[in-house]
Amino acid sequence: MRRINDTKAYDAIVVGSGANGGFAAKQLCEAGFEVCMLEKGREISSKDFTEHVLPHELPLRGKQDPRNPVLERLPIQKRCYACEETNAHFFEDEIDNPVTTAKGKPFWWIRGNQVGGRTLLWGRQSYRMSDYDFKAKSHDGYGDDWPIDYATLAPYYDAVERFIGVSGRREGIPVLPDGQFLPPMAYSCGEEELAKGVASLGRRMTIGRAAVLTRNHNGRLACHYCGPCHRGCSTGSYFTSNNSTLPAAEATGKFTLVANAHVRNVVLNAEGKAEGIAYVDIASGKEMEVKAKVVILAASTLGSTRILLNSKGRDGEAGLANSSDALGRYLMDHHFMSGAQGVMPKLSRKPERANRPNGIYIPRFKNLETKESDYIRGFGYQGGENVTVYEHAAANPGFGAEWKHAQRSANVAHMQIGAWGEMLAKPENRATLDSAQVDKWGIPVLHIDCEWGDNERKMAKDMVAEAVNMLEASGVEEVAKFQLTPPPGFCIHEVGTARMGADPKTSVVNEFQQTHDVDNLFVMDGSSFVSIGCVNPTLTMMALTVRSCEYLAGELTAGRLG
Repeated sequence: MRRINDTKAYDAIVVGSGANGGFAAKQLCEAGFEVCMLEKGREISSKDFTEHVLPHELPLRGKQDPRNPVLERLPIQKRCYACEETNAHFFEDEIDNPVTTAKGKPFWWIRGNQVGGRTLLWGRQSYRMSDYDFKAKSHDGYGDDWPIDYATLAPYYDAVERFIGVSGRREGIPVLPDGQFLPPMAYSCGEEELAKGVASLGRRMTIGRAAVLTRNHNGRLACHYCGPCHRGCSTGSYFTSNNSTLPAAEATGKFTLVANAHVRNVVLNAEGKAEGIAYVDIASGKEMEVKAKVVILAASTLGSTRILLNSKGRDGEAGLANSSDALGRYLMDHHFMSGAQGVMPKLSRKPERANRPNGIYIPRFKNLETKESDYIRGFGYQGGENVTVYEHAAANPGFGAEWKHAQRSANVAHMQIGAWGEMLAKPENRATLDSAQVDKWGIPVLHIDCEWGDNERKMAKDMVAEAVNMLEASGVEEVAKFQLTPPPGFCIHEVGTARMGADPKTSVVNEFQQTHDVDNLFVMDGSSFVSIGCVNPTLTMMALTVRSCEYLAGELTAGRLG
């Protein structure tokens, strides 16, 4: 880590080192600009990764230990599938960093706490949005269209995919545009049968498009299928800021990284321009400040929104870049954990690809050309076959050599598909500041008021019904429904609180994620989303960041910023 020079004015400050902050730093450094990155979390190394630690090496064979003091401080986040005994330190301490929610409206915010942010923990599913998403209002009349279309963003999707490495298969499906793919991973035998069943209903299925390398790429090694990606990856086989964008920025010699920097607010000068960032050095508790010509917030959707809400405008009022009163509003997440599962008929084979870090994907098929349900928008499915060797034995306990042989040879194959559904953008779903609650460092925390609506509830029922139809069409037996629908936030796809738009009266940023109110202040993360669609949003966030940085670099070079 290069230490910050307090007297130096950088070309740009980037707040946050996750997927978007990493790309912002890379793009600007490679364009010749001096960049200072501020990251609230600590620096890490491969010593923090535990993907090769085996269950028998852990106190409770990998299950969460209630005596673990780190887990005790993660009452919400420890519910996340990715939070385990060995990697709980990758999640942000909720006692020191609280959030409040409206009565009866829980919001489960999952946060990273290290350089690289949640790129160490993400599910790596990487799908492009289409004009069914960018121009959704034009299709069904609800909400607002984005000020850009798919053709505008396509070259930037290309650039991101080529750099990070996304494995997948070209399918020619309009609602799920193809990308620049590395070789795809293979289906299991059971998934081949699922694909046939899905096709029999006039739908399509593909292997998941994942930011996991299937061959060596950009100095990183191909995945060796060890399994638990959320514990870190010593070979750099899945994309993180740590193994890709941050090293690229560092290689330019123009990059300064400051970890343990808890940002308090954006600092304005007398002319109302952003001139820097005020932050707390977590290690010492000292109040610090760094200056630059341009400020980029990429601290995650809610993280960036909190910084803006804690910043004062030129008029002294709290809430920077909020002349539209849209800041904090239109909070969205995907609703999920609705679908079905069952048992595949016995297949004469041994378990295969048990640790493949990917699943299948069934793209949205509802409400595309015509409205065909009692809700608008749609959903796509993820899941696949889980071939087990011993887990099924718990349902049929026994003993002796004959019983053991039967269990070993059973190879019961389970098939599960669950849907990710679109949440509508509504102004009442929002984040504000809780004036009565501060974090450990005295900074006001977020108060979140967000809940699922009737459209999401109707859609969830259809998610279940259609999952049952597709599994049964594929020959899956003992089909069981599930509809858990946890609170918003738990899908970890939160977007929308500093929405993009051409009209400063109704939006926070323009099509380049530049705030309407302060022209040298940018918000480059999920905050700018106008609608969420139903695909995982990170690839779109990164493509938007690359496009915004191209514009920003041109403006800086021309002397029109700072």
